[in-house]
Amino acid sequence: MTNVYGSPEKITMKVALFAAAMAALEQDGWKVSRVAGSGKSSVRRITKGKDSKVVSIRTTQDRSIAFPRVEGDKSWRTLDEVDAVVAASVDDKENPQFANIHLLPGDEMRDRFNRTYEARLKAGHTIPVGRGVWLSLYANESLNPVHHVGAGAGNKYPPFAKIPLDATALISADNEIDEDEAKAEEGLTIAEAKRRLAISLGVDPGNIKIIVEG
Repeated sequence: MTNVYGSPEKITMKVALFAAAMAALEQDGWKVSRVAGSGKSSVRRITKGKDSKVVSIRTTQDRSIAFPRVEGDKSWRTLDEVDAVVAASVDDKENPQFANIHLLPGDEMRDRFNRTYEARLKAGHTIPVGRGVWLSLYANESLNPVHHVGAGAGNKYPPFAKIPLDATALISADNEIDEDEAKAEEGLTIAEAKRRLAISLGVDPGNIKIIVEG
């Protein structure tokens, strides 16, 4: 999977995708707010009239999203706590121009991740607790290869918005990076991620906030 902290460009794109998801929700009539006490920067409450949902915003530069298992391996971190998943994916992995924004039901995403997790364990895969399990949004679901079990949520629920990836319009120094997805990555410290993002955005590293979920 793409190391989203592998270069300043990838960090910038991750922040742009998150901002695109926020913009798409607001343009679709949702009021977006933080969830008090959650401690997770990817989690938001979205409200439209009487409809209210707690969502996790996930970004992807390779068109797959990830959630990690919690300690004890009995549930999913963040996924088990939300009503829906907002997935912000690039339209093209090699030359992204737009962010495709999907609203995916939480119950269905839990089912898809449970099925892929069980299938991978049955196939003898080792999945460390705390490391992200990646699932393709757009691959056709199949039993072979095993990692396509549960895939295809982005096909079933097409994007409700397509947002141009204009970094200068979308990115501000106050955007936060949620380390929940970064559990899948190796070899990069928080300090290094902040340094790379600061270089990309032209700001002081002290102005960059990275939230690490416990």
